[in-house]
Amino acid sequence: MNSRQRRGVILLLLSVLCALGAFAGVLVVIGDVNSKVGSEVVAYRAKGDIAPYTPLAAAQFEEVRIPKRWLSDTAVTDLGALRDKMSLTTLKKGSLLQTDMYVGRPQLQPGEQEIAIMIDASTGVAGKITPGSKVNILGTFKGKKPTDPDQSVVMVANARVINVGKLTPLDKDSEKKGPAEAVPITFALNTKDSQRVAYAESFAEHVRLALVSPGTDSQVSPGDRWYTLEGDK
Repeated sequence: MNSRQRRGVILLLLSVLCALGAFAGVLVVIGDVNSKVGSEVVAYRAKGDIAPYTPLAAAQFEEVRIPKRWLSDTAVTDLGALRDKMSLTTLKKGSLLQTDMYVGRPQLQPGEQEIAIMIDASTGVAGKITPGSKVNILGTFKGKKPTDPDQSVVMVANARVINVGKLTPLDKDSEKKGPAEAVPITFALNTKDSQRVAYAESFAEHVRLALVSPGTDSQVSPGDRWYTLEGDK
């Protein structure tokens, strides 16, 4: 082997050593990153915007993988937690699902039943009535005779709201006067109160909701349940 060949072998060995050194350096960097980042876990983010008080389902979210150490303790890692849940606030597209973003949907108690009626959105809801709210349901009635006064009646006090639907256009071809748009509101009521609400929806000129202050019950005295302008002294 002449001197030129020896130099070629030496350069080849040096190249191999440099390559091994670079590879070892990459392994060290990867190991350092892994030690800092840690293992990845599954989390979920919203596919699109979700309005408040919307029932939640797995189809509304997509799976993402995030390093475990970067994930908060409130992050949801199992979509089974969404069963019978609804959004508490607006969930923006791409938002990582957290346990403090939803609450359980109101459930019926023994002796209660669901009843839904359409309420004028402009006068009866105003965006403040949500599932879990308590309201007084009022109906206004025309006098039975031309000489009888019109009256307003508290049909049900402290009615518990369990669902607020979407704004719905009403049939404009209907001859019955009323709002152009309304919101379906579902209540949890006993049988007697359900009958009162059904009666008001069928025969009242208007049905309105009065929001009760959270944490309190609005007790209505017998003298305050019926109101007429003539009797207001």
